[in-house]
Amino acid sequence: MVVVKKKDNESVESLLRRFSRKVQQNRVLINARKTMFKEKAPNRNKRRMSAVYKNKARKQREKLVKLGIIEERTDRNRGTFRKSR
Repeated sequence: MVVVKKKDNESVESLLRRFSRKVQQNRVLINARKTMFKEKAPNRNKRRMSAVYKNKARKQREKLVKLGIIEERTDRNRGTFRKSR
């Protein structure tokens, strides 16, 4: 908590300037933003189910490539599909 008391003969502008400087020095806003947008890590079961789903999808894709139904993905970055020989 940042506390700034007004000094004698101090203007509101200088008080505000001192307050904002204290807030920046104590990293109050940065910590508030970190906690506000923090996402919970997925629990163990959710990670396991995600891994199972990815393995099933990969095996299904390999099966379809082997049967010649879809073309093999060779260049993932550009999204092009080519048939391997």
